Amino acid sequence: MSTYDIVIKDGMIFDGTGAPRVRGDVGIAGGKIAATGRVDAREGAKVVDASGMHIAPGFVDLHTHYDAQVFWDPYCTLSGWHGITSVAIGNCGFGFAPVDPDMREYAMRSMTRVEAIPYESMRQGMPWDWVTFPEYLDSLERTPKALNILPYVPIGPMLVMVLGLDDAKDGRMPTVGEHEMLAKLVHEAMDAGGCGWSAQRLPPTGPAAVQRDWDGTPMPTDMMNDETALVLARVLAERNEGVVQMTLTSGNVAHDLAHLEEIASISGRPLLHNVVQAFEDKPNIHRRQIEWLERCREQGVPVYGQGVTSDAGFTFTLEDWNLYDDSEAWMEACMGDKAERLAKMADPDRRQALKDTLPRTATAPLDTVTILSPRTESTERYREMSVGQAAEIAGKHPVDLMLDVAVTDGLDTLFFVAPPQGNSNLLRDVVQYPHMLFGVSDGGAHTKFLTAGRYPTETLTEHVRENHWITYEEAHRRLSALPAQLAGFRDRGLIRNGGPADVLVYDPENLEIGPNEVVHDLPGGEWRRVQRASGYRSVIVNGQETISEDTQTETYSGHLLRHGG
Repeated sequence: MSTYDIVIKDGMIFDGTGAPRVRGDVGIAGGKIAATGRVDAREGAKVVDASGMHIAPGFVDLHTHYDAQVFWDPYCTLSGWHGITSVAIGNCGFGFAPVDPDMREYAMRSMTRVEAIPYESMRQGMPWDWVTFPEYLDSLERTPKALNILPYVPIGPMLVMVLGLDDAKDGRMPTVGEHEMLAKLVHEAMDAGGCGWSAQRLPPTGPAAVQRDWDGTPMPTDMMNDETALVLARVLAERNEGVVQMTLTSGNVAHDLAHLEEIASISGRPLLHNVVQAFEDKPNIHRRQIEWLERCREQGVPVYGQGVTSDAGFTFTLEDWNLYDDSEAWMEACMGDKAERLAKMADPDRRQALKDTLPRTATAPLDTVTILSPRTESTERYREMSVGQAAEIAGKHPVDLMLDVAVTDGLDTLFFVAPPQGNSNLLRDVVQYPHMLFGVSDGGAHTKFLTAGRYPTETLTEHVRENHWITYEEAHRRLSALPAQLAGFRDRGLIRNGGPADVLVYDPENLEIGPNEVVHDLPGGEWRRVQRASGYRSVIVNGQETISEDTQTETYSGHLLRHGG
């Protein structure tokens, strides 16, 4: 009889605390880390040779939208391919519970637009064997998982259930009784295992209205009142548990920062602020955010920034693109099926309005968009040019050039938008702030445009190995222990005796991110963009190997982490 289920032998151990690395072994038994230091390989039923390898705690991804995808993809990829062993779902106030049966269609269409999750995949891939949030968690419990899932409680569906869809979208102030009902629903959800609540609050119109509902109207949480947020903050204070995940942009920065501090102060719980991102043309925005976060830290106000630490850009066609919602004219042009979009974008009478209100907020300026892959002989001349460069050559306005190319190609032109920090070193400010949460992968969302789920591998290969912005010790603290601690993952994010055995073994010299691929692996025949990883010798979740030599073992040892544990 073996003492250990797995012995990881002779690797460099990074325990997640930020303490110096130590060469040694790890013994795993019964889903737990049973020993570290010197472990006899003969006592292991399985031995993983970690010579020349790093041994580290599994990564924790706090910003995903796998609420639907987990039902058809136990590995929650891309995350599961890149060393992530635990994810938080239910972000931004978006989710699928509580949802009455007659509102399921709305819920799916809403997520098709706001998070670009393919409708047919949701229709065919989700069991919809729930109405309430506790029933949704029960369904997740029954679902095979190769990762651990921590559930936030999304407020959007609750606003719709209590106020009705129209009143929620109109921003009607809830009555005292309705506020009590909202609080009751959050209590019920957290009693069942929810780990706090989430909300996106963006303006209903204007340059910051970047994520609208399927019909162009605001998302219900966009119209949520400050008073409602404070009612829900008091729920967490009463329970003395949970976190708040919030995006807030009202146009009044002073109000927003003060309101976020008030929520954190009333609740006494961590507030995860989305997002901190560097912009090449506005180099002080992220610096001011970091200064504010540092003031919060000094004053003991538990507000923490979630940083965009990936330089993944957007690769898209105008057939599917949905992130030009900050412009009314562009939002309207980017709605409908392919034939409807093609007719709108070919219409010369629309062009002036599209030129007058250029989209900008969510991506780089339109003239910097790259024409990555034209599809016809007449557009081939513009391959790998920016829209601005091509417009200058053609003697056209950039809007006319971009849309003429897209229309000529039948909306199949592949465009690319570089991340807003461009090629600058501004991203280093975000990475090096020691209390910044890494990631914002949006895993499970924007699947036809974005591959930011690669961020842990990117952190180790670019920010550590190539740029030397931080050490491996610091990287593993920020990728595992810090997010686990702040979001309420109990006992995870560390390598320590008695803790859950979520462990990675990877090759630091040969760890790589794979090429951008298109794969048709979603329900309903839908496709997505992916980037795989190489260099992960072993990924272990709750003591069982889920990835071996970069290949899925089809072992589903993940847990639903009710109450974080």
